[in-house]
Amino acid sequence: MLGTSLGLMLQITITSYALDFLLYAGITLTGPLMPATTPISRSKTAALSRILDSVSKGYTRYTQGTVKASKAESLANKFHSLYGIGCTPAERLIRKKEGISNAILALYWPDASEEAHWMLVATPGAGMETERLVTVEGKPRATWLGYELVRHSANGRASWTWRRTKKEMQELFMLIASQASQNRAAIEETLQRIARQPGFHGVRTQSWQLCEEARRRGYGGPLPHLFFLQKVSHGEGMALETPLAK
Repeated sequence: MLGTSLGLMLQITITSYALDFLLYAGITLTGPLMPATTPISRSKTAALSRILDSVSKGYTRYTQGTVKASKAESLANKFHSLYGIGCTPAERLIRKKEGISNAILALYWPDASEEAHWMLVATPGAGMETERLVTVEGKPRATWLGYELVRHSANGRASWTWRRTKKEMQELFMLIASQASQNRAAIEETLQRIARQPGFHGVRTQSWQLCEEARRRGYGGPLPHLFFLQKVSHGEGMALETPLAK
């Protein structure tokens, strides 16, 4: 039974790569293909990771917004029809070769939420002139879901990360100052809440600064463990029903 399952998985993987190769080579096939999809991120960590992974691959222009949950699928289908957010890697290579911009959608849509937050990121190229795209390397910094996108040095090279905004950090420093010497239970809860926020490099660095501030203010209790962010899934795939515009 196990051998059969592994064989089927291998066959599916090989078939997927073969289809992409045929498309890139300009060979078309008749018959149904797998539908295009885009992930729905139910957590901030998943949504922010999708943007971080995309920016590092050259998707350096962006626009963002909020939509009612009832219209989130329609918005995703619209972006696929216009910009091909569900394109395969082979289709993206063809678009790049033709000077057409590629796009990726990050959709933060928590369960039972009445609204969804989205960010559309794109590579350089033509085809997205109707969108108000801003570069992630400009000012002010790209901010989404309460975090701002910044560069940092990692292993001798520049890399991207998320961190809390300056305003939120100021508020947290003030909160710790007011709680440190007066309410141990309250500051312990504050530090635990800080530690539970997404463990991106920038956020984790700030979390340690806040822990050090608590110590400096006289807090002698235990400090929370600050977790490194592991590779996470961007979310469950949502089928895109609208065909890609020609």
